[in-house]
Amino acid sequence: MQIQAIKGTLDALPPRGHTLRAIENTLLTAAADYGYSEIRTPVFEATELFTRGMGGTTDVVQKEMYSFEDKGGRSITLRPEGTAGVVRAFLEHGLFNEAMPQKLSYITSCYRYEKPQAGRYREFHQFGVECFGAAGPAVDAELIAMVAGIFRRLGVQGLRLELNSIGCPKCRPAYHKALAEYFAARKGELCPTCLERLERNPMRILDCKSPVCGAIAKEAPVGLDYLCGDCEEHFDGLKSRLTDLEIEYKVNPRIVRGLDYYTKTVFEFVTDAIGAQGTVCGGGRYDGLVEELGGSPVPALGFGMGLERLELVLKACGQPLPEPEPCLLYLVTVGEEGESFAAKACEYLRGKGSRAEYDLMKRSVKAQMKYAGKIAAKYTAVVGADDLAAGKIRVKRMADGEITELPAEAFAQSFAQGLS
Repeated sequence: MQIQAIKGTLDALPPRGHTLRAIENTLLTAAADYGYSEIRTPVFEATELFTRGMGGTTDVVQKEMYSFEDKGGRSITLRPEGTAGVVRAFLEHGLFNEAMPQKLSYITSCYRYEKPQAGRYREFHQFGVECFGAAGPAVDAELIAMVAGIFRRLGVQGLRLELNSIGCPKCRPAYHKALAEYFAARKGELCPTCLERLERNPMRILDCKSPVCGAIAKEAPVGLDYLCGDCEEHFDGLKSRLTDLEIEYKVNPRIVRGLDYYTKTVFEFVTDAIGAQGTVCGGGRYDGLVEELGGSPVPALGFGMGLERLELVLKACGQPLPEPEPCLLYLVTVGEEGESFAAKACEYLRGKGSRAEYDLMKRSVKAQMKYAGKIAAKYTAVVGADDLAAGKIRVKRMADGEITELPAEAFAQSFAQGLS
């Protein structure tokens, strides 16, 4: 039986691979413009990193992680998200001793065992940034402005920014108590997962995908009513700065994000163009995560953007996706002399950054010309012993059939100067 890709994974065949690389380059360039440097972390980490960092009540930890015991008896997990690994690296390599803020960006693969659907796979890819050391709302606004700018660069339209503040350890207990009392009165209607959440973290019920639990959650107490003075001041400061930057937003008190490490600001960029899976980017502040993972308290925040979902949005917006440059010159070869000449000429042009090809299949001239048409070569030229003896190579522009004669000697240099 033929071996096939594992369910929930996806091959990126040409030209999609080029499209994804172009999108990734746009994302990393935008991050660099804001002072973010790229970081790469291992694809697997100690399971404890995610159970401690993401919270034991999250669906990711409870149901979706790919965890296994390695040959040394250690519990290992394929990373389900990017932030925890970056925080671990921040601590392990002493980046907290460097100048602050520390701004880090990444494109990484992540793994979650969940039902595959449009824009959501068991292996997926994520662009993210993490910023350590800045506590005020100015950096929250700058982070959101970066995301808005990225969507402008990509030509994505029709997104809306939704904001919330979920408080801090000082004010959240009172909100948790109010939620627990509210949901306890509807205990008999909650799903089994939310019954567990009720005991451990009632705020997680607000993120339940069950229609019944969702309907109950609509009438639950609102976290914004329980913010302490510091959290309220921070949220007001963020909104004021977004207004200054002319970034439109909507306050959505039901946003809690899917992971327990968030504090204060949480946000999402949402679209209606791709159905129910409408969140294209989500993030917020996680001021307690560095301490939770063994460091001294360091304020931090970041966001994650799923590339597969972003690709769906680009298509839904009708935005042309980047395509590879077509072949600039295809040399049709006749005999060994023509092949030898073509190989040298193509190497020269490739060294100058141009895509050049010649026949590697020992095909007839007719078949080579047909292939040149399939790869949409901009120029073609036939090279054989007779052409070399005459000292002239006839180059044809495929768009209109115009012929240009170039000297066989220094052909590649002449082509690069005159036609490329």
